[in-house]
Amino acid sequence: MSRLCDGKRPEAGEGQRRSSADSDPVEDDESDVRVMESDVKIDMFREEDMEDDDDESPPERLIVVGICCMMKKSKSKPMTQILERLCKFDYIEVVIFPEDVILEEPVDKWPLCDCLISFHSKGFPLDKAVEYAKLRNPLLINDLNMQYFIQDRREVYRILQEEGIDLPRYGVLNRDPDKPEECNLVEGEDHVEVNGEVFPKPFVEKPVCAEDHNVYIYYPTSAGGGSQRLFRKIGSRSSVYSPETSVRKTGSYIYEEFMPTDGTDVKVYTVGPDYAHAEARKSPALDGKVERDSEGKEIRYPVMLTAMEKLVARKVCLAFKQTVCGFDLLRANGHSFVCDVNGFSFVKNSMKYYDDCAKVLGNMVMRELAPQFHIPWSIPMEAEDIPIVPTTSGTMMELRCVIAIIRHGDRTPKQKMKMEVRHPLFFELFEKFGGYKSGKLKLKKPKQLQEVLDIARLLLLELGQHNDCEIEEKKSKLEQLKTVLEMYGHFSGINRKVQLTYLRNGQPKASSEEEDCKREGPSLLLVLKWGGELTPAGRVQAEELGRAFRCMYPGGQGDYAGFPGCGLLRLHSTYRHDLKIYASDEGRVQMTAAAFAKGLLALEGELTPILVQMVKSANMNGLLDSDSDSLTDCQQKVKARLHEIMQKDMEFSQDDYQKLAPTGSPSLVNSMKIIQNPVKTCDKVYSLIQNLTSQIRKRLEDPKSSDLQLYHSETLELMLQRWSKLERDFRMKSGRYDISKIPDIYDCIKYDSQHNASLGLEETLELFRLSRALADIIIPQEYGISKAEKLDIAQAYCVPLMKKIQLDLQRTHEDEAVNKLHPLYSRGVMSPGRHVRTRLYFTSESHVHSLLSIFRYGGLLDEDKDQQWNQAMDYLSAVTELNYMTQIVIMLYEDNNKDPSSEERFHVELHFSPGVKGCEDEENVPLGFGFRPASSENQDKKPNQGSMEDLSQDQPDQALPFSDPINIQRRSPMIRNRKTGSMEVLSETSPTQSTKGCTSHRLFPMGSRQSPEIKPASGLGFEGCSMVPSIYPLETLHNSLSLKQVDQFLNTVCESSSEAHAKTMKALSGLFDSQSQTSLYSPQQPLSSSGSEASLRPPSQPLWHGSVPSSAVSSAGPSSPMTESSALSFSFSE
Repeated sequence: MSRLCDGKRPEAGEGQRRSSADSDPVEDDESDVRVMESDVKIDMFREEDMEDDDDESPPERLIVVGICCMMKKSKSKPMTQILERLCKFDYIEVVIFPEDVILEEPVDKWPLCDCLISFHSKGFPLDKAVEYAKLRNPLLINDLNMQYFIQDRREVYRILQEEGIDLPRYGVLNRDPDKPEECNLVEGEDHVEVNGEVFPKPFVEKPVCAEDHNVYIYYPTSAGGGSQRLFRKIGSRSSVYSPETSVRKTGSYIYEEFMPTDGTDVKVYTVGPDYAHAEARKSPALDGKVERDSEGKEIRYPVMLTAMEKLVARKVCLAFKQTVCGFDLLRANGHSFVCDVNGFSFVKNSMKYYDDCAKVLGNMVMRELAPQFHIPWSIPMEAEDIPIVPTTSGTMMELRCVIAIIRHGDRTPKQKMKMEVRHPLFFELFEKFGGYKSGKLKLKKPKQLQEVLDIARLLLLELGQHNDCEIEEKKSKLEQLKTVLEMYGHFSGINRKVQLTYLRNGQPKASSEEEDCKREGPSLLLVLKWGGELTPAGRVQAEELGRAFRCMYPGGQGDYAGFPGCGLLRLHSTYRHDLKIYASDEGRVQMTAAAFAKGLLALEGELTPILVQMVKSANMNGLLDSDSDSLTDCQQKVKARLHEIMQKDMEFSQDDYQKLAPTGSPSLVNSMKIIQNPVKTCDKVYSLIQNLTSQIRKRLEDPKSSDLQLYHSETLELMLQRWSKLERDFRMKSGRYDISKIPDIYDCIKYDSQHNASLGLEETLELFRLSRALADIIIPQEYGISKAEKLDIAQAYCVPLMKKIQLDLQRTHEDEAVNKLHPLYSRGVMSPGRHVRTRLYFTSESHVHSLLSIFRYGGLLDEDKDQQWNQAMDYLSAVTELNYMTQIVIMLYEDNNKDPSSEERFHVELHFSPGVKGCEDEENVPLGFGFRPASSENQDKKPNQGSMEDLSQDQPDQALPFSDPINIQRRSPMIRNRKTGSMEVLSETSPTQSTKGCTSHRLFPMGSRQSPEIKPASGLGFEGCSMVPSIYPLETLHNSLSLKQVDQFLNTVCESSSEAHAKTMKALSGLFDSQSQTSLYSPQQPLSSSGSEASLRPPSQPLWHGSVPSSAVSSAGPSSPMTESSALSFSFSE
């Protein structure tokens, strides 16, 4: 109904908005106002039509929104995108004032409107716009008089100061002949003194006129002096360095201290006081080169505002009376300072912002004007932003906190090579980077790796010239060192590292690789590690899991919920999501976290900026990293026992079953049955590896296939190196097997059978099967064999993380004040200032194993008394492998109807997924009991499942939009008829299913963006999608824990590990800086009252991926896969 038209449209029945004073007889002139239609597309209304209309009941007149600005602005892409969306409001019509009318015509000839969006830019007659607003009195979106102040930096700073907003320390130099006292400038070599106030370099010099973008920064002589001259972007430059050191001598300037940011400026865009979008861009002062993406647009990074910054956005918006307002923040020294207010400005290239902006503006116009026009319009409830879900008892519960611990995605095989080096150049390098302080050195930086490469090249050259034993380093190892360091033609420090360790008397014993000749004197052990990078499949897995994770949060069903899980996104931009993402310092873990964040928050572009801005590195404090070199005594003993048991050349006896699997875990027992005789199995594995390497050698000799490109740009040569190294290392000189190599063998065969299956190598499946059976014993048992050992080793890894989780859960309900909007400002928001806290911890295999051990063996619940927990334990002991993207999810709900001190007020749920599906896992998948948030358990009794789902009230018992396949184009506005979207896809699996059973927890939509056409078949994930397996759905381990129970459990576990206490305190101290919060959504689930009844229900919806009504889902897993998952992780054997 709403149209976008240029120019002026005649109004039916002059119901123009007027203030009471505005009763001038304007009507007479109005026929003239509408005559100049020459170049303008207009809806012509003739007088006759108007009279016909008057006979009937008065027509509902459209509200006219006028756009009065320069054509360059009104025709810009953001404006066009937003106006198109604004027109979707049924009663809103948009009229764009033609530029020639604005410039040439008197204001009484301008088109009429009820609401005016007008703003100044170069050449715009602001005086005329002010005059027009006086004449017609429309609703103003951005105040016009304040726009005079915005053009003067002195006024902007004055207003900011009056509002108590932090800004850099500044002084004003007015070169005004009438006010000589404001023009005292004393210039020193490294400072200026402005009217008595001293500004040491570096300082900033800004012209007082805001339209003048020639801002200069002056550097101190110690840094090389000179100045950086900033200007409006020209092509790919935004500033240029100049040797000029003295300040400008004509014109008036503001001088202010230079703020040391991290090289980024934060740009904030408000739409009204309660909405702000923020993004960072590279600071123009950095090097003046504008970073552009492949499409030539300036690269902007996503940013989360802190609670204080959100308050600042609100203050700026209200103080300058600009609903749509852009301003700049500098984040320095833990504070945020406003350094510029630009007035009206839109975000570029963000579909989500266009949707939100149009929605906020449209609602604002309707709220103000609908009553006068007698338009039936009710304020849409803000309910979608409040995470409330119905529970079985019919009460409403609010999601307060989501904590997830996630293993990284699919990675390339990790590889390492050790060599003893004695050349003086290596000792010099060791000393240069401070290796003697601790006797150890880690080299990761490009410059450092370059030096190692230079030494290797030099030594190889010398070796080539004369072949005496002077240079001990073995030629083949040096070759390998050189090859690996040269691998990608550049160093990205994330995927290679060199460790040097000082050995006072050389290496103690020769391993299989060393010759027996030994020399006296100190040496260095050089360990080169490479590989273990996140693969493209791993990125996709993480991003898709992030996208699916969104749907765990309620809400997001409004008009523009363009894709599933919008609730999270809106929660996020309306400041009600407090999100932090932590990752260990491994590159693959960090990239997984960044890819997950990208999917979760619907971000666009490269991962690097997301990583820089969003992911906190929790390294150096043991929170998520494990120092893999220092194993605890307990681990050493466990490893020794494992090796001893696995070296017996006889079938496993009952005694061995007792020794190796005292917990009676079915997954272990099954693997032991497959193996029977460990040494014979190792023999088989060894001969299969030999067979594999000879097949690869043959391929290399064949000219047709010698230069084949394998997955992730590996070559056959590199693949052969990988396997022949394993072949050498696995069987030691003594003829015994090195059991610690089994995880590596499994790792390589798993990788090749998934990514390089096209080579068609023979017998790989048998190698996969046997090495998996061995790995299923070795890997979990390295974390302890008996329950006591498992707990002991787990505590060594996990206590800092457990403490942090405990804090996350406590702070949710204690710290109501933290990170929220000031209650004063929460008008119009149900449940003011409430927010969801999301904490995501990305880590490696060791932490996930340990954390799970603590939940399983730490005594959270008694299996004998709690049936639900008993079943959960059975399920966990049947899980063979904690694969890439394994998730442990803890959700906290609050029941606002319960007494605040009551134990029933806070509920905790525990969910788990073993991550990515293996290559042929399908036959022996352990059956879990599905994802059972307590809220979905009673779905049949309630006709309208969830007052939250359908704010649009079209079909109350309809499946949620997020059962649409995930491949809806991001940009598509939501399909209104949800029946089609959600049900067709299910036809294969559930022909008879009606929509009624679809609860709001259809969590992980099926399909992946790559493969819209693949329908999930019988739970197998999408084959054919480059062999990237899907991810198992979340299974509920328990859905009715009280917060008190969990808290006491965490206390007990952490206390019992007293030696870890000191480590923990160190770890936690650095964690709570509130910068860069991000926010996430998670599934809402209220809890069921008793554990026993839960276990009797049929398995309900798998949280993670099913897009199938729960009754159609077998408990084995969802029928729709998640996307590719590939995340990496490492065990401490690395």
